[in-house]
Amino acid sequence: MNNQATKRDVILEAQHLRKEFGGLVAVADVSAKIYARTLHSIIGPNGAGKTTLFNLLSGTLPPTRGQVIFKGKDITHLPPHKMAHLGLGRSFQITNIFPNLTVLENIRLSAQAVGGDNFKLFHHYTRYHAYSEKAQRVIARVGLQGSELALARNLAHGQKRKLELGIMLASDPQVLLLDEPTAGMSSEQVPELLAILRQIMEEDDKTIVLVEHRMDMVMSISDFITVMHQGKVLAEGTPGEITANETVQKAYLGALYGDLGSAA
Repeated sequence: MNNQATKRDVILEAQHLRKEFGGLVAVADVSAKIYARTLHSIIGPNGAGKTTLFNLLSGTLPPTRGQVIFKGKDITHLPPHKMAHLGLGRSFQITNIFPNLTVLENIRLSAQAVGGDNFKLFHHYTRYHAYSEKAQRVIARVGLQGSELALARNLAHGQKRKLELGIMLASDPQVLLLDEPTAGMSSEQVPELLAILRQIMEEDDKTIVLVEHRMDMVMSISDFITVMHQGKVLAEGTPGEITANETVQKAYLGALYGDLGSAA
């Protein structure tokens, strides 16, 4: 990793993570560091192990061995809901929303869950007013102004992705783990989402980790990239370093994505 990384604190770390499915080794003793207040992408061709590594980091899968460290604490065997309360939020390729609630209600409930009021029905109305105000701020942050009262099921796909991001933000995570956030979105919708992610990271002091297949997006938005290949880390570095890495190019980038330089 270059000098830019050494100036930052490590917020999330994989230590010798391994995941076996029967005789298949999906992740083979991978170690990686995620630096605070950066956007870190995990890439690789199908079967490279990137999604499995992502699921290990987020607690969705338990490792066969190895550790996940968050802010110096071993969180390897914590369930995802406890990870969320510590400050780790994750999304899924398929949107994870309440379709019969409004945009405002979806985001407000997320804020209430972290505030401990999700099952308390008789608090003073001012408590809930504070959650509604927070939800309105999040709605503005993710670009859903004007859709507050729309039912989630009636949103266009791109708006649903924004809503899912808003649900995550309402829980005040320090690290956002995003699984292919542009999945199903048109090319015209992607730049707006990229701008929202960059704004969230820079202005809200967040760290973002994402798995993504769009190489133009990865190269334009990432601070650091981990390249997975056959269950192992093939390379790590800045977009420029990955672009110039001959091992990466020979392994798959040139063959899969064409001229990498044109995507940078």
